[in-house]
Amino acid sequence: MRATGPEREAASGIAQLEGYLLWQSELAGARAEADLFAASVPGLTDEQRADVAHRYAEERIALSRRVLAAVADRCHGLRAEYSARYEHLRQRVLCAAVCAVLLVTALAAGLTLTALAA
Repeated sequence: MRATGPEREAASGIAQLEGYLLWQSELAGARAEADLFAASVPGLTDEQRADVAHRYAEERIALSRRVLAAVADRCHGLRAEYSARYEHLRQRVLCAAVCAVLLVTALAAGLTLTALAA
């Protein structure tokens, strides 16, 4: 059963909210990792520690974006591939069904002609 307009809109909104929350979690994780890393480097001033943490977080977030983009591209590729496979399978099943109907029709016609001839 396919979703109606409002159901589809609600599902889309929920998916967007989920994506937003996941991304915010990723950002918070990157910042926490950056702070831990900067704190582990000895001999830094507070300003240097803040700068190291900021740069680390920026790099980590950039990496997360690249990974997310690669995953999204792969998802789109898989969707296209599976859609093509589904369409091919659907055509094969349709052809098999048409052949089966033609075979049954031919057998029925043959039996009818045999019965009429006898």
